Amino acid sequence: MQTLRAWWIIVVFLAVTLAGIPYQSLALRFGWKSRKTFPTTYHRFMARLFGIRIRTIGRPLTGEGVLLVANHTSWFDIVVFSAVGQLSFVAKSEVATWPLFSTLAKLQETVFVERTRRHATGEARDKIRERLLAGDTLVLFPEGTSSDGNCVLNFKSALMGAAETRVGDGKGGQRAVRVQPVSTAYVGLHGLPMGRENRPLFAWYGDMELVPHLWEAVKTGPIDVIVEFHQPLDVDQLGGRKALAARAEAIIRRGQARALAGRPGPTVADPVASPAAQHSPLVQAIA
Repeated sequence: MQTLRAWWIIVVFLAVTLAGIPYQSLALRFGWKSRKTFPTTYHRFMARLFGIRIRTIGRPLTGEGVLLVANHTSWFDIVVFSAVGQLSFVAKSEVATWPLFSTLAKLQETVFVERTRRHATGEARDKIRERLLAGDTLVLFPEGTSSDGNCVLNFKSALMGAAETRVGDGKGGQRAVRVQPVSTAYVGLHGLPMGRENRPLFAWYGDMELVPHLWEAVKTGPIDVIVEFHQPLDVDQLGGRKALAARAEAIIRRGQARALAGRPGPTVADPVASPAAQHSPLVQAIA
């Protein structure tokens, strides 16, 4: 039954995706408003199809250019984040060469960056800055790679320099763009707690091959994911991109640890959380 279910999911995924690609291509070409909303609708459908139940805690920032920084566990992260809101990703340049997935990334207006060449960092930072000034929400994975889902890797601060972008504060002055830490944790399998030994079935890291891993993950069954939106930060608060990266890493590490321990939510106050945010988190279930 697991194999039949997996084949059904793959067939529906391909059919819906191939039907949606021409529409999103036209939306981008002609600047339709749906170019922002269609990816969210598409990924919410995919979350239901793949059996991904998403629980969100807190509120994502909206209505302005925002840099979301998050831990990275799997290619599932793309579906999870895209189902939650209207956003684009910052991805390594290799993704632009992957069959089919590169097309999907481009249709979601992904910013591709070269992480292996030091002199390319400034160019990538400028691209991110332009999108933030245009009011877009971008997701950056500062670890630079994916983990096994049981921990958060050290954050790299180079691309966090885009957070030094100055935007209007609505009062005639300027402020630094806001950065919102987001922690994700894969916590359930078939409605039961997911142990450390099962998390690599969904976490894609190291030298794992993408297609075989995707197949095994689809066969394994429905999963539960917790996404926590923490209070926003900015470089004016913390004094620079390195301090910003370190604070975001600590907040996300703590948020993931709480979720994996079965105690999700801001039960321990984040250093910059407001009293209202500490005691009244917004909790939603998607898909």
